[in-house]
Amino acid sequence: MIDTQDVWLVANPSSGSNDDDALEALSHHCESAGLCLTRRIAFPEEDLPTPAELDAAGLTMITVFAGDGTINALAGALEGWNGAVLVLPGGTMNLLSLRLHGPRSSEEIVEAVVRGDARRIRLSAIRCDDHIALAGLLAGPATAWGDVRESMRELNVTAVVEDTVAAMNESTDGVPVRCVDPEAGRPEGYPLLMMTPESGHFSIKAYHAEGIVEYARQGLAILRRKFREGPHDDLGNYTDMRIESADGTDIPLLVDGEAVTSGASVRLSLGECGVDLIATGAR
Repeated sequence: MIDTQDVWLVANPSSGSNDDDALEALSHHCESAGLCLTRRIAFPEEDLPTPAELDAAGLTMITVFAGDGTINALAGALEGWNGAVLVLPGGTMNLLSLRLHGPRSSEEIVEAVVRGDARRIRLSAIRCDDHIALAGLLAGPATAWGDVRESMRELNVTAVVEDTVAAMNESTDGVPVRCVDPEAGRPEGYPLLMMTPESGHFSIKAYHAEGIVEYARQGLAILRRKFREGPHDDLGNYTDMRIESADGTDIPLLVDGEAVTSGASVRLSLGECGVDLIATGAR
């Protein structure tokens, strides 16, 4: 059990679960359980806190109720901090929350922390150039589906239609990406590679255009990443891998769901998060 503890809450109003009602309900539950939310930070409208600011406020824990991209940004901003980050599922996919807590709700996670059923861990991650993926990394032309997701967030119907057509075309006709060092999978490459950090390694799954397009025809399944369940090549587990585009053009990447720039050849390596995260799931 812990006594009442002051914490700050970082939330992204554009994330999947972050409407005003959800935030108010979460705040009420936290305070009822013994976590006093003394400050609420709306990212990206407001800057993320620094380690010095948290130390000056006497905080040892900060809570984030947002999607994987916001959590990634906060972990990067707090690299080297001696406190810990409590991740709550406030996005669409919540892959990082699943890694840390399993399918628990925000309320269940808070209750586990308050009763002492939690631990601090340094989560494994995938390093990619200057970026680090805590939940997962997608590479290849089929990452264009991320544009559809953003248009949906903005409720822009015209852009959703246009981006969907473009994503379908990129999935079938875009420049494929291949694993080259070490070599793995089809030598001609794939429209989508999915790298997932796990304990001691990261796994690589490769998806074919026909499978991606089939899932796209089912509506929003691909945006919810249900394509993960579809046909793919399991390329194995690695601690180091270099991928490259088939024609020397830059590789589109999504790091924890956020688009980043890269070159035609990208080195991936196993790393770890730069700050402790709080886990309540099975060890």
